[in-house]
Amino acid sequence: MKVSSRNLWSPAAVGCLITALTLFVHNSAWSQARVVKLVVPYPGGGLNESMFRVVADQIRRLGGPAFVIEARPGAGTMIGTEAVSRAAPDGNTVLIVANSFIINSHVRKLTYDPLSSFEPICFLWRSPNIFAVNAASPYHTLNDLLTAARSKPGELTMAATGPATGTHIAFEQLKRAANVDLIFVPFNGAGPAVNALLGDHVASALADYGLLGEHLRSGKLRALATTGLTRIGSLPELPTVAESGFKDYDQNIWYGLVAPAKTPKEKVAQFEDWLTSALKDPGVREKLLGVGLYPVGTCGADFATHLRKQYEDYGRTIREANIKAE
Repeated sequence: MKVSSRNLWSPAAVGCLITALTLFVHNSAWSQARVVKLVVPYPGGGLNESMFRVVADQIRRLGGPAFVIEARPGAGTMIGTEAVSRAAPDGNTVLIVANSFIINSHVRKLTYDPLSSFEPICFLWRSPNIFAVNAASPYHTLNDLLTAARSKPGELTMAATGPATGTHIAFEQLKRAANVDLIFVPFNGAGPAVNALLGDHVASALADYGLLGEHLRSGKLRALATTGLTRIGSLPELPTVAESGFKDYDQNIWYGLVAPAKTPKEKVAQFEDWLTSALKDPGVREKLLGVGLYPVGTCGADFATHLRKQYEDYGRTIREANIKAE
């Protein structure tokens, strides 16, 4: 059967071909020639910024765009976050977010909404928290600490970054689950909280593994439990809070990437592809795990579900504990 070239190259077919070629050229040019601005709403030079540079280098090797990192700290991450919420939704500006992205919406007046003002891209990595005590402490398990707190209500203290932080909420959720009267001692950063524990000024502390690891290895501090649902690979003997009797307890410091709302779906999808590929790279994973960050790489609708769940869980705890921002 002879096929007419007139049928193959009808106006409709030509139009489709032109559209496909235009999208291909446009996306290829965007990925290879554009520079994407990553806004970090924290002071410059932090661990997560340096680790995203590792990921960004891998994305560039995969044929993606170059990233320029801009630190926009202040107002509990609200300054940088608001700036991105107002940015053009063209795929040229993205924002790294963490627990505060959701918490702020419950404790501060915002000009943006974390669930509707942004397009979720990917859950990048998580940093498990650890409940710890000084090595000289009489408490060797989490339940030792909680039992002592029940016998001495209002006397035992726990240091953490706060108030109105992911660690503050994790503390309140354990306090309620265990029905104990522990005193929360807020510090402006995890470093000062850990120093207070090293100096034996508080009974316990809650901080991220990346910061506590060196002190645990040196024997200055003792880990009681980790807050995630799974054990930490380098601390296989350390139980989770859930394994210590508090089913479904799961609290981590997490980091993700979002774009302004209405960023084209094809550009969001391209970011997802780059990030999932970069996070699977053995070299990238090794560097992340080396500083206590666990790659996740959950993207799109699954990351959106995580954000909604965090919004509901955090909101409930904040209301019940009457948590206020400074």
